Amino acid sequence: MTTAVITGAASGMGRASVEALRDLADVIVAVDLTTPSIEGTIGVSCDISDPADVAALVAEVRGHGPLRALVHAAGISPTMGDARRVFEVDLVGTHLLLEGFEGLVVPGTAAVCFSSSAAYQIAPFTQPEWDELVDDPGADDFLDRASSAITDSGLAYGMAKRGVVRAVGRASLRWGPLGGRVNSVAPGLIDTPMGRQELEQQPMMQGMLAGTPLGRLGDPAEVAAAVAYLVSDAASFITGIDLLVDGGMIRGQGIF
Repeated sequence: MTTAVITGAASGMGRASVEALRDLADVIVAVDLTTPSIEGTIGVSCDISDPADVAALVAEVRGHGPLRALVHAAGISPTMGDARRVFEVDLVGTHLLLEGFEGLVVPGTAAVCFSSSAAYQIAPFTQPEWDELVDDPGADDFLDRASSAITDSGLAYGMAKRGVVRAVGRASLRWGPLGGRVNSVAPGLIDTPMGRQELEQQPMMQGMLAGTPLGRLGDPAEVAAAVAYLVSDAASFITGIDLLVDGGMIRGQGIF
């Protein structure tokens, strides 16, 4: 009996990932802040930024059989919290999950974390000390230092997601000798409730959409398809990378 875990499973790209991974494992554990009710899954409530909640989730999953996949889609956007909360959920939460599930890694385990195209958009504005800061999300004073250095929630979001990419790279070095793989996907503008909220509240995002070569929002299922590939055996020699799923938006902006 193998197990797949999907956080942020109640809606959006997390929900789409549940559907994309149904045939990958015998047990699907669907995780969200409020227990999700999705047919054919085991619903679990977890605040991913709470170490005790994450430890309880790991213990729950341990009881269901070998870990085949961890898909970490849970997170918040810049309009959903201040800089401190953005760092806490989007980066500290990722750190806690990667660290907590490391003890469940067996040969064939694969993880995919959600970063964001914002991790690339922030690059021209990044200061060297910011990268050093986000490389240490497990420090006791991390949130104090991070929210003092970066007070704008939009900048915090970009740096938190940049930190996710870097955390995935570090985790791939630890999981590899255990037979596990860790990658991330970086969605662009995706047609989800959170994505639509950002479009409505941040005018600059309309310009980003206009500059996207494919000229449209992405569908959650398109991101989930990339996730399914990265956790599949077809990607068995791919680890430590971040995959942009953005319709060419970053390329269209000339960032690289």
